[in-house]
Amino acid sequence: MANQNDETPLPLTDQELHPTHSFFWRCKEKHFNNMTCNKAGTVEESLKNSPQFAKTAKKNKEKELVIIKDGKAISSHFPCTLIKKGDHLTVKYVKAVEWPKKPVGAYVSLCRNKPPSNLIMFHLLTKGGKNITRIMKNSALKEFQEISVYAYKGERVKAALKRDGRLHCSIFKKNFVLSNKSTSVKTELSNPVDELNDETFQIILLDKSDPPLSLPGSLDEAYLLSNEDQGQSEAEDNITVKQKPEANVEITPRNLVLEINNSKRTKNQLCFQFEEFVKGIKTQAPTLCHLQNLFRVDFSQSTQMCSEVKTMKRLMCLSDSVCQVRINGQPNGSGFLLFSNYVFTNGHVVKDIYDEKRCQFNERVSVHFSYESVEQSEGALDVLELVCFELNPEVPGGDWALLKLSAHQGLPPGLLKHIGFLPKDGGICIIGHPEGGVKKIDPCLIVPSQNRLQVVERHCRENQGPVQFVTRSFFEGVGASVHQKSFLTYESCFYYASSGSPVFDKHCNVVAMHSGGYIYRSANGETKSVIEFAHPLLAIVERLVIQMVVREKFDALKGYLASSYAQHEIVMEGVKNLVEKENLIEFRNAVNNLLTVSNLNDVPLNKFLKFFSQKHEHIPMEVS
Repeated sequence: MANQNDETPLPLTDQELHPTHSFFWRCKEKHFNNMTCNKAGTVEESLKNSPQFAKTAKKNKEKELVIIKDGKAISSHFPCTLIKKGDHLTVKYVKAVEWPKKPVGAYVSLCRNKPPSNLIMFHLLTKGGKNITRIMKNSALKEFQEISVYAYKGERVKAALKRDGRLHCSIFKKNFVLSNKSTSVKTELSNPVDELNDETFQIILLDKSDPPLSLPGSLDEAYLLSNEDQGQSEAEDNITVKQKPEANVEITPRNLVLEINNSKRTKNQLCFQFEEFVKGIKTQAPTLCHLQNLFRVDFSQSTQMCSEVKTMKRLMCLSDSVCQVRINGQPNGSGFLLFSNYVFTNGHVVKDIYDEKRCQFNERVSVHFSYESVEQSEGALDVLELVCFELNPEVPGGDWALLKLSAHQGLPPGLLKHIGFLPKDGGICIIGHPEGGVKKIDPCLIVPSQNRLQVVERHCRENQGPVQFVTRSFFEGVGASVHQKSFLTYESCFYYASSGSPVFDKHCNVVAMHSGGYIYRSANGETKSVIEFAHPLLAIVERLVIQMVVREKFDALKGYLASSYAQHEIVMEGVKNLVEKENLIEFRNAVNNLLTVSNLNDVPLNKFLKFFSQKHEHIPMEVS
């Protein structure tokens, strides 16, 4: 069968693993054009969807394509999944040199079904170290100071560089290493690439000895041999590849067959284990009556997630107050407007970029309330300051941050007036930005405290088999952790970048802040979570009030007091009890100091201060 061209449809798994995204591109110094990519492939494949690019490529078919990203040259077979929303690419053509004998797409195809999370990217200076005259195959690439190289976690540096195809062959014949530009730490080409992500290196000559060999039987070795031993026959290599591939034809997994050493023995062992495993399943098959009970329970539970149309309409209105939290333009979490121009999110979302000594962010933080489709690129609101925060995740209500926005006008309504109590069971809805994507809603079921261990045990059973990818000790640790938590627990599909999302009950009250889960990777490589949890919002607001007083954030405190809501008195009593329980002397002193300087005309503030200045009789207690 003839080789398939670039229009061969990708497997469904690739399409599922590849979220639709957009980027900008241009030829030389012309105006930028928008490009939307909706299937897995290379950057060049995405650009070929543009008639303008196709016309330019046809004119320069005898030249080498160079794509510039962030001032660095990337290869034409660079995976499109590494191009983020808003990235700007510049297309250039330079004089071509001798092309590799074998298309680099062969090894790419082997790893193509891997999820984008397995991809990393590192950078190389186009000028080598001392006594190195040439490292680039095409001297025209010296025009660019750096090139970017992609790799898959688990593979070795040498395989990634060979697949890239732009380095001179002499680099692989001597003992060259990568020297980190920032730390000068050296990395040998036989090392895995996992720790190189986003680092910049210079190629230096360690010594003139031969380079170390790859590990025997590895995928890297198979790839290198298939490139270096082109003189061997197809029968010897068991590789079916055309020596002179036609233009615009890439090698796919159908064209490439690699025989692994001792594979027959391994195959027999796996077949035997599989047969024994199937026999065990058949002998443990549940009865029809038991299956009927399972279906009856699942059906009755699923009806709890059904909502009336008016409830969903109300949730859609409330969703306007939900936002995405970004650091330097990149999604890092979710949040929601609490009152005035103050946004709530989790403390762990911003902890790594906040300097507590200087009381300021080290990076730019912004929020986006209207990111509901991939085409939207505007609407960023800068965060002026981190008003107050707490990061004590083991304490109910102990993981939160209050952000002050630069804007006052045009903001959606705050959700403080919709605050409610934690439900014990039933359906809930989470609204946020999972995986850094557009705003989504996830209706799910609460897992009552008495049922948490059953959920953990179910995940443990589902991951039992001849090969253990997740140990039982992991699930035992999860069980011990969730059993003692006083949080809201549930099973949701909101994982990364969804921390800080509001959790609504069936009455559209916001009752909690989605904060985390227990993530693991299943046997088929799918990311799953045993159970997710959220901090109760009433407990968070109690701790917020204390922090606003202690840190003397009076503007935020006045904004809070100006936003009346039904549970205000209950929160005030909760704050007073918490102050007495933990003997928070700083809070009492701050209240007394504020009473002496506060404006008597500010009725809500004075009422608030007098409430906490009231003294209660206490029974003396001896403290040793």
